[in-house]
Amino acid sequence: MSLDLSGRVAVVTGASRGIGYFIARELAAAGAHVIAVARTVGGLEELDDQIKAGGGQATLVPLDLADMAGIDRLGGAIHERWGKLDILVANAAVLGVIAPIGHVEAKTFEKVMTINVTATWRLIRSVDPLLRLSDAGRAIVLSSSLAHSARAFWAPYAASKAAVEAMTRSWAHETENLPLRVNAADPGATRTAMRAQAVPGEDPETLPHPSEIAKRIVPLASPTLKETGLIFQAKHNRFVAYRQPE
Repeated sequence: MSLDLSGRVAVVTGASRGIGYFIARELAAAGAHVIAVARTVGGLEELDDQIKAGGGQATLVPLDLADMAGIDRLGGAIHERWGKLDILVANAAVLGVIAPIGHVEAKTFEKVMTINVTATWRLIRSVDPLLRLSDAGRAIVLSSSLAHSARAFWAPYAASKAAVEAMTRSWAHETENLPLRVNAADPGATRTAMRAQAVPGEDPETLPHPSEIAKRIVPLASPTLKETGLIFQAKHNRFVAYRQPE
């Protein structure tokens, strides 16, 4: 059965390219009105063209997630126009650098934490009341296996994703008796610009395209989803869920 999100409102951050871009397209194709958030206006406009060509609807929000007051205003604007939010996809993130931890510059570490952690928390705080007003609110927060493997030279990014997962799980516990379902999604290695930056010698053709990953993530927005507080990982062409030990 195809996913039906008709009449539902979705926010997607980092929607101008990569996984976020294709998640936005998939949500719109399923009938959701997509509020697409990103810094790059050109990418947002291209997304809007694609969504409209498919018969969908989008609202474009050019916003740098370092603008915390802007994130607060986003929640207020959504409340004023729609009175609720049905779906949040917190996808936006930055890599920082791949380097020994002692060589990471303070400004680089701070930027990773600002965009990946603080902005994600601020976004959750901004839209949590709106998701609670939905009959079936769904939150999907993008994570990474680095949150657990803590691979050498990836310290800032790994630490940021570990923090994001912890926030996601806490939020899920807080809302487990509500219709709101909160889960994390680890897309795995994907053919994106961030992956190319991190592993420049890798053949991108050996990795799944972000459109493939988006198709696996979007079902987590289904109003019929029961699971909450889980981490969904891309494994063997499907998503496998597991729960972190308490």
